[in-house]
Amino acid sequence: MENSKIAIGLDIGTTKIVAMVGQENEYGKLEVLGVGKAKSLGVHRGVVNNIVQTIQSIQQAVEEAEAASGLKVKEAVAGIAGQHIRSIQHNDHITRADADKVITQQDIDELIGQVNKLVMLPGEEIIHVLPQEYKIDGQSGIKEPIGMCGGRLEANFHIVVGHISSIRNIGRCIVDSGLGLAGITLEPLASADAVLSTEEKEAGVALVDIGGGTTDLAIFKDNIIRHTAVIPFGGKIITEDIKEGCSIIEKQAELLKIKFGSALPGANKENEIVSIPGLRGRAPKEISLKNLSRIINARVVEIIDQVHAEIQSYGCDEKNKTLIAGIVLTGGGSELKHLKQAVEYITGMDTRIGYPNEHLAGESSEEMSSPLFSTAVGLLMNAIEIDKKQTKAFEKDNQISEENATQTAVAESEEEIEVDTEVAEVPKQKSKNFLEKLTDKIKDFLDNAE
Repeated sequence: MENSKIAIGLDIGTTKIVAMVGQENEYGKLEVLGVGKAKSLGVHRGVVNNIVQTIQSIQQAVEEAEAASGLKVKEAVAGIAGQHIRSIQHNDHITRADADKVITQQDIDELIGQVNKLVMLPGEEIIHVLPQEYKIDGQSGIKEPIGMCGGRLEANFHIVVGHISSIRNIGRCIVDSGLGLAGITLEPLASADAVLSTEEKEAGVALVDIGGGTTDLAIFKDNIIRHTAVIPFGGKIITEDIKEGCSIIEKQAELLKIKFGSALPGANKENEIVSIPGLRGRAPKEISLKNLSRIINARVVEIIDQVHAEIQSYGCDEKNKTLIAGIVLTGGGSELKHLKQAVEYITGMDTRIGYPNEHLAGESSEEMSSPLFSTAVGLLMNAIEIDKKQTKAFEKDNQISEENATQTAVAESEEEIEVDTEVAEVPKQKSKNFLEKLTDKIKDFLDNAE
């Protein structure tokens, strides 16, 4: 079955790899056709540290998604995250030759291009350049400079930086697993697309995506991403704490966390006890749920304290930076019992759990609406957008080719052209955004690598 609108999002996480195949229905909603999950064995805190194991996990997830959907997948949009991602603030400007001419997209592209040439630390590369606000001849607070006049065009930028080797490793894993690389998206941005409303982004909101190995933070205000951060702790470290604190194996610790765990110790009574089967005929182990919640709470407080410190470093206490919509929690770690209440208590900010169901078609299963799949849904949305852009560009090129062919035929019939005259004007390519350029770079690197 072939369909140009069918796309796949690939979430390469620390604990799981999710491949989600879907398409957009007639109402503009996501119709998930198949999902594949595999245990992630070669990824540590968002970074690939075992290529072979990661390839096997990707193949397993993709095969499962293909079997569920009955479709053969050719290329995917992958997410990048991990502790190697960092963000910096930067101010830059250009001086225009003619201050009386209006500012065009070309001027903005020139300014963004100048920022892309900034020298980063060895082994790092700029992934995304996001303009915050513009200044023209000292006049600040300008959101849209196109059409205005001025000699000095200045802007504050939010720059997202990552290790190029980590990005290439993800690209290598995808290509070696038999897929094409359609695009790369920052995972916090994908999760934000899936769970945040336009009103929340406008009012000011902090998206906290609690994954297995990392907790990703993305702050939006006035519909613009203002701050990003990656905290190198997630749900997996809570499981490890339970494993050590209760002297049990990891599988039992994970089940305990999911079934009986709570982020608030006060939610359990002293006499609430759960019995864990002993290993190899040993006596069962009795664990106090209050003690279990204390272990979980200690790590939750540490993670949320770091998140809150990042939110404060953004400047949420300043008048024009207030996050009216508070915090939105998503990711598998957000399903921990009483986490919403714990976050509200620690930060003093309104909190809700973010579900990706707003963008899903009505007939989608309940499982798809879980915060666990927020990133995968966002990546699938991104994959559909990329497919739409490619389809539009292809149709536009075909239209231009047809028009040029018609013009040539008319010109030849009227004998108004000379042999050396250029008949068809080469259509100008639309300038690519930086993530598209980066994807092209990675594709070139993978094609040329032996």
